[in-house]
Amino acid sequence: MATEAKYSIIREVGRGSYGVVYEAIVNRTRRKVAVKRMHCNVPENVELALQEFWALQSIQRQHENVIQLEECVLQNGQVFQPISHQYQKSDSHLLLIETCLKGRRCMDPRSVCFLWFVMEFCDGGNMNEYLLSRSPDAQLNRSFMLQLSSAVAFLHRNQIVHRDLKSDNILISHQHGTPIVKVADFGLSKVCQGKGNVNQHRFSSACGSNFYMAPEVWEGHYTAKADIFALGIIFWAMVERITFRDGDTEKELLGTYICQGKDLIPLGEALLENPSMKLQIPLKSKKSMPEDLCKLLRDMLAFNPKQRLDAFQLEVRIRQISYGKKRQRS
Repeated sequence: MATEAKYSIIREVGRGSYGVVYEAIVNRTRRKVAVKRMHCNVPENVELALQEFWALQSIQRQHENVIQLEECVLQNGQVFQPISHQYQKSDSHLLLIETCLKGRRCMDPRSVCFLWFVMEFCDGGNMNEYLLSRSPDAQLNRSFMLQLSSAVAFLHRNQIVHRDLKSDNILISHQHGTPIVKVADFGLSKVCQGKGNVNQHRFSSACGSNFYMAPEVWEGHYTAKADIFALGIIFWAMVERITFRDGDTEKELLGTYICQGKDLIPLGEALLENPSMKLQIPLKSKKSMPEDLCKLLRDMLAFNPKQRLDAFQLEVRIRQISYGKKRQRS
């Protein structure tokens, strides 16, 4: 991207199996942005890159708690071609890019092909790191819960199912003084066709991160309510600061689980093995959360998706709980 001198890369801020994220600046305005580079060298990477692009591109109206895509640039060799603003209304152009990415350019080892996502910059890192570096704060937790429930309801209204919600995929911004969460990383997301209820769409490919996956995802038959289960895991872990060590990276992560001897079993997997299992909420201390929050978490983590809240019900319920509310002066 530096060949066009539109952006200058400052430093690498994150790296995963699907891409690299950099802090960069817009040379003309000196404004900070985040730039995510995804190497389109194999069809699987192309599929993830395109799913992220289509999800973010399909949102016609911005939401404060969803990461904002500013532009997407296709790099083929030394040629850079923006595809998200000038051509955003051209379905035929995007279809051509998709065909090229999945075809010749992917299979030709001589071709250097990347998709670059330019997004708003979040200066607070991800939510996992942010919360674990601070003392527990009920009012901050409540604020994050309200913001996340609003973001997921917005995505579901726009027919987008995230499918990989976890604290590592939620970023923090301080641009307005108070911490604002931003749901990010849409590589596993799905944009549902049609304008019906998003919860009527069925998915069969099990994906996501084990400790956040709903029981039905393990089986390979699930709906958008799998996002609500993942949020329930995040909310519970956030309130009680429940963490585990990632087996590959040894990184400490927020997440709830079931102990079987010395093994930590993902909650969704444990519920699949024993659907009648009663969740011990709260896990650490009865003083850690009020009863209405315990009830809310149970409704988010219900084994049967039909008994689980949907995003729109959650958005209403989360405002009603007493947890984290400021006490009124008498």
